[in-house]
Amino acid sequence: VNIGQNIKVELERQERTVSWLARKLNCTRASVYRIFSKNSIDTALLSNISRILHHDFFSDLSEDVKSDLTE
Repeated sequence: VNIGQNIKVELERQERTVSWLARKLNCTRASVYRIFSKNSIDTALLSNISRILHHDFFSDLSEDVKSDLTE
């Protein structure tokens, strides 16, 4: 799972802009683009993004782990 891509997809699904997310995270647009490129992310940051986008990214990660365990 590329968590950064998942965040990008959810942001686009909600028709939100990178600038909007950067304002909510109190960071730069460049920082948001760096988040999109990450395969892993700090849990505090992921928690904050989950709250901002009203989407449980932890659940997405958990589902991926569960599917790996059943293979």
